[in-house]
Amino acid sequence: MARRNILLCFDAFGTLFKPKRPIQEQYASVARQCGLDGFSAEQVQASFKAAFSGESKAHPNYGKDSGMGAEKWWTNVIHQTFRPLIGPDKKLPEDLAPRLLHRFSSDEGYAPAPGVVSLLRSLKQQQQQQGRNRITVGVITNSDDRVPSILSSLGLRVSPLRYGYGASTDLDLARASGHAYDIDLHCMSYDVGFAKPDRRIFDAAEHMANQLLAMQQQRGAETGSSGSAKGDSPWLKLYVGDDFEKDVVGAQGAGWNAVFVSPEEHSVSDQKKDMSDLEQLEGKTLEDVFPQDGPSPTLIRAERTQSFLAWLMKRCAEGDQ
Repeated sequence: MARRNILLCFDAFGTLFKPKRPIQEQYASVARQCGLDGFSAEQVQASFKAAFSGESKAHPNYGKDSGMGAEKWWTNVIHQTFRPLIGPDKKLPEDLAPRLLHRFSSDEGYAPAPGVVSLLRSLKQQQQQQGRNRITVGVITNSDDRVPSILSSLGLRVSPLRYGYGASTDLDLARASGHAYDIDLHCMSYDVGFAKPDRRIFDAAEHMANQLLAMQQQRGAETGSSGSAKGDSPWLKLYVGDDFEKDVVGAQGAGWNAVFVSPEEHSVSDQKKDMSDLEQLEGKTLEDVFPQDGPSPTLIRAERTQSFLAWLMKRCAEGDQ
């Protein structure tokens, strides 16, 4: 049986990174720095939810479908969050929205999940060893277009390839295939036009990975690289996320194996019988856990993203695939 190339994709928010502090607290803090006061973080949270819901209904997909774009969309949400809290006679500071937009596009507002940056880099470095199949790492997330800049600010080496951008020509792919990235591709609902659990966002990521793999194979043939990826090898598709309905149900519906990141056992009883805890898989190979000819995708639970990455890196290092 042929070894499989690994297509490892992640949810972003809550899986690869999390807010440094609750979002409503950060909103309230920045607003006070801009000269606004007279409200609590709890009031900001309630007003934000209403503003987000209203703007989502009026302008779906973070404003892209209306032609306004994500920056203007979020500016509207920010203004609609604070206007009810300050009264009709007070003007919103001009720097309020820009400061919040910057904060939540970078490590100012977010922190990486523990161990993720170093483990992802180590995992990718293993692919350079002779005889190893390629590991392609991607992000599949229900988000606007800020995710690459957030990941980059957190210390990850991020490819410019995102669905619909930077992968339209062979030249773009060739440039990307020649670099060592921690994150090779991005599929955001903002770009794809479909959100998890819709299988089309997962299919979009697989299509991008196939394009990139073919270009890497071509580049390897041209340079005589003995460790080039096998373009005709099947994918071992793994998706890691912390939302059961969007991440697990969506991934498995698209034919992906799913890793549910949750510190607690899942509460949906009819799914529990099909889920194995990571601790139960010690001593097993990747083929044991994710059989190529299995009747259905595999579902496992890991307490943290870091735990699964460490487990996967050990299996890949053993060359057990």
